[in-house]
Amino acid sequence: MKSIIILGDGMADEPVEALGGKTPLQQAHTPYMDLLAAQGVTGRMKTVADGFHPGSEVANMAVLGYDMPTVYEGRGVLEAASIGYQLQPGEMAMRCNLVCIEGDLLKNHSSGHISTEEADELIQYLNAELGTDRIHFYTGVSYRHLLVIKDGDKRLDCTPPHDVPLKPFEPLLVKAECKAAEPTAQLLNDLILRSQTLLQNHPVNLKRIAAGKDPANSIWPWSPGYRPRMKTLQEMYGFGKGAVISAVDLIRGIGVYAGLDIIDVPGATGLYDTNYEGKAAAALEALKTHDFVYLHIEASDEAGHEGDVDLKLKTIEYLDKRAVGPIYEALKTWDEPVAIAVLPDHPTPCSIRTHTADPVPFLIFKPGITADEVTHFDEFSVRQGKYGILEQDEFIKALI
Repeated sequence: MKSIIILGDGMADEPVEALGGKTPLQQAHTPYMDLLAAQGVTGRMKTVADGFHPGSEVANMAVLGYDMPTVYEGRGVLEAASIGYQLQPGEMAMRCNLVCIEGDLLKNHSSGHISTEEADELIQYLNAELGTDRIHFYTGVSYRHLLVIKDGDKRLDCTPPHDVPLKPFEPLLVKAECKAAEPTAQLLNDLILRSQTLLQNHPVNLKRIAAGKDPANSIWPWSPGYRPRMKTLQEMYGFGKGAVISAVDLIRGIGVYAGLDIIDVPGATGLYDTNYEGKAAAALEALKTHDFVYLHIEASDEAGHEGDVDLKLKTIEYLDKRAVGPIYEALKTWDEPVAIAVLPDHPTPCSIRTHTADPVPFLIFKPGITADEVTHFDEFSVRQGKYGILEQDEFIKALI
């Protein structure tokens, strides 16, 4: 049986007072997710292994059944794979955000969701000014970019910028976890501070400020690592071809190492205005030639990071109406059965605007499956589901 995972990044949340104590997922109108839950089986998944930060790289790799202590090498290496950069021995990769600093505060992690075209100009400028034989900057998507350092030491304490909106940035600069890593930490902090001087009056930022937008006036490198040793999903589970659809470099990079074909969708932005219909259509087309499709939609996570409850409600309803619904309706007409799973990777509560490690709700629907008693898909209803709490590779094995 073929299978598809539809992942709403950061869709899970906590009860919100303005919603009468409901979570956005409880409050949202989601007839298709509820239908699949009523016709399928449900439960919760522990997507963040003990001792790991609840990042999207950790959670999405866990959904796919990877053992974090064995394969984890940070976010930067995955994004390097996504943009086609082949890490060499001795090279350390890091996610490199373009962030907005206002006074002494890290105002936001995304420079107001800067466009890729604007960001590319800034990254090329930084590479020309700060790059050396040892240091290289590479353009990614929007605010998400790549920093590669030869002979860097990854034993660093780095703060993900989306975890600390409106916090003073200086106490959050890179710290060494051991004496041997101190030169790498010093190098990175020097790059951060020099980037602020260089970017302050760059024409791209002056134009953004004049338009009332946040400037991209600092880099913020984090999540260091070396090339990971990951088996492909085909090697792990024995199915045929697989594909991944996502606007996010991180997820596409996981797909590269997982042996999945990367499918591009015009208009896929990673935000609430992403091309839901195009992604759904691409997923259905991929299922005609692939055994497994991983459809990742980022919008709810970004809404959570912005603390925007209304926007999060909208993104959840968009996911249901414009992706889950069309996929379900189309697959009903197919002769070949397809298993459907829907879940978040982690919660991104609007109240704290960052990720948590709480288990997430999931549903699995397969034609002919014996349903459990859950009829609504949310963080609390699935606690009565068949599966209880799954972890490690239990979820992916239950699906496929």
